[in-house]
Amino acid sequence: MPTLIRKTFSVPPLGCNCSIIGDPVTKQAIVVDPGGAPERILHEVRQLGLTVSYIFHTHAHFDHFLAAGEMKKATGATLCLHQDDLDLWQNLDVQCRMFGVPYVAVPMPDYWLKDDEKVLVGQVPIVALHTPGHTPGSMSFHVPADRLVLAGDTLFRGSIGRTDLWGGDFDAIERSIRERLYTLDDATAVVTGHGPETEIGIEKESNQFFRVG
Repeated sequence: MPTLIRKTFSVPPLGCNCSIIGDPVTKQAIVVDPGGAPERILHEVRQLGLTVSYIFHTHAHFDHFLAAGEMKKATGATLCLHQDDLDLWQNLDVQCRMFGVPYVAVPMPDYWLKDDEKVLVGQVPIVALHTPGHTPGSMSFHVPADRLVLAGDTLFRGSIGRTDLWGGDFDAIERSIRERLYTLDDATAVVTGHGPETEIGIEKESNQFFRVG
């Protein structure tokens, strides 16, 4: 039986996958990548009967952050990011202008996540993995007990994240996928930053960019 409460759904403006992860015992939760539609996210949190303790960001591109300020205001949760994406975070307004998306003010992160750091969501440990390449500070969040990883825009079903945007690095994303994500159990479910979920074993066999064997 799964140990977590989880709901993943797409939010505007670019269809980012936002996830709510909760401990069924303590009802503590995290929200990962609140890209937009804060009212929808907060409604889902209430429907699940959860209290948000942390807001995690897989990276600091505008389409993964737009609801973060409203979420923090509504919940008081600790807003978390890897420090290598600080420059991107400080230029979120510039990113929005470049893509013609209205900028929604968001506060500075409260906490800088570290590689291999364990964060307890209630009683459930989540491991923060630094998986740079899409951005310098890209993170993936591994839940070993549920064989689940939230990979952001590092790994997609059959594909990988772009490396032609700010701070992108193709060699780095290859290392992140091969050395960090592909070393997880093959049955690990992958929540991608956009689009459908996949599994580590499937991507090792069929990903158009990086295969194993």
